[in-house]
Amino acid sequence: MDHIAIDIGASNGRILAGTLLPGKKDFSLQRIRLKEIYRFENKMIHKNGHWFWDIDALFNHLIKGLQTAHDMGIPACTAGIDTWGVDYVLIDRDGNRIRDVYCYRDPRTSKAMEAFYKLIPREVIYEKTGIQFLQFNTIYQLFVHDPGELKKAYKILLIPDYLYFLFTGKLMNEKTNASTTQLLNLASREFDPDLLSAAGVKRDQFAGLTAPGISLGKIKETLKKKYNLPDCEFISAATHDTASAVLGTPCLDDHIAFLSSGTWSLIGIEKRDPVNNKNALYKNITNEWGAGDTYRILKNVTGLWLIQEVKRNYRDIYDFEELLKQAQQSTAFQFLINCNDKRFLNPGNMVNEIRNFCLESHQGAPDSAGGIVRCIIDSLALMYRYTLKEIEEAAGCGIDMVTIIGGGARNKFLCQATADVTGRKIMCGPVEATAIGNIIMQMIGAGEVDSIASARSLVKQSFAVDEIIPDQLKTREDIYGRFCGMMG
Repeated sequence: MDHIAIDIGASNGRILAGTLLPGKKDFSLQRIRLKEIYRFENKMIHKNGHWFWDIDALFNHLIKGLQTAHDMGIPACTAGIDTWGVDYVLIDRDGNRIRDVYCYRDPRTSKAMEAFYKLIPREVIYEKTGIQFLQFNTIYQLFVHDPGELKKAYKILLIPDYLYFLFTGKLMNEKTNASTTQLLNLASREFDPDLLSAAGVKRDQFAGLTAPGISLGKIKETLKKKYNLPDCEFISAATHDTASAVLGTPCLDDHIAFLSSGTWSLIGIEKRDPVNNKNALYKNITNEWGAGDTYRILKNVTGLWLIQEVKRNYRDIYDFEELLKQAQQSTAFQFLINCNDKRFLNPGNMVNEIRNFCLESHQGAPDSAGGIVRCIIDSLALMYRYTLKEIEEAAGCGIDMVTIIGGGARNKFLCQATADVTGRKIMCGPVEATAIGNIIMQMIGAGEVDSIASARSLVKQSFAVDEIIPDQLKTREDIYGRFCGMMG
């Protein structure tokens, strides 16, 4: 049976097919075969002073990808969708969108958190939800949304929920992505009525919470016939891309951290119980819900978005490989930035913003593309070390190893820098962990694989990973001390 993963990130999307190759009676011989079908770009659009997602273009890409799958000889399959979190779609009773879909990088929420805390204190929000405070969380987006539009909304769907709805007509709010709204209560495992009220919405404006692995039924017959698509049974993936990525990570325990590296870097550990103590609140550590009733104890770090924007600012005259080559030739640790500073969320010019940060912190400033990217690589590696320590302290565990998954696992310069700066062994891969996690959730839902543990064993058998050992001579305590001072 073919399983199609629709995996959409904040800068690009991909559609891959996964098949379980039989090992007859020997499970250890089974393998997952992965085949890329279609890739596309995902861009924000600027209109009327705001940033939006082109959701119609995204859906058209998904149609093209499924058409390609059919043309490649896949007449029937299961399919799952994962995307980034927090962003939402308002629909009316007829299923029509009420307005364009805001992008989380839109500045409308820049002062929303402070206003919201006047209604419900920060400490109370964290005790209820365990979710990190980010200005673009859904709760704050809804809080500043036009009340008239919210009142018209029959349902509020996150991006993957809406895409599932377009394909199947079924309404749901999948749990892993719904947890990123900062509206779910850890104790009740439901939407919190106090937070909903403060945000200006009601429980019945959301669909029922759905767990990963649930069948949502077949693709609409009208879509299948009109576009010549496969006979798809849609199965709810762990629809938050980080949840799928962690699901597709072969080895995890309290002492092995994951680093999902893409537009964002998500660093953390997987646990059976949340960590929402005062220390975690102080360090702004999140407890996002995962597949199999787990929690991802993690922090967001602004990731390869920094380099993507630098590349764009240089009008794409350098590709990523050339930028990294120039960075390696630049002086190490000469310039450092706080990657999570708000100024880097969506600046007009990333190069200028990085230079200005360095000048304002009395470091001088990099004067070349290689110097800018070297500053980013060094700062990311230091930020990873800083964040790992925060998670260790909040969760009361020691982290011995880090598994880097996602596109950043290809960036061996960043992987080696992370190993050197953190002093920890790094395992790199699988690169397509998110799509793999999406696929194995479909396999579990379809009854091909019996558990998450078995699925992860399959991933380990199927995909090679690289091991990177830290060069202890490069673990610069003086540099790390300087970085911590900059972080306050």
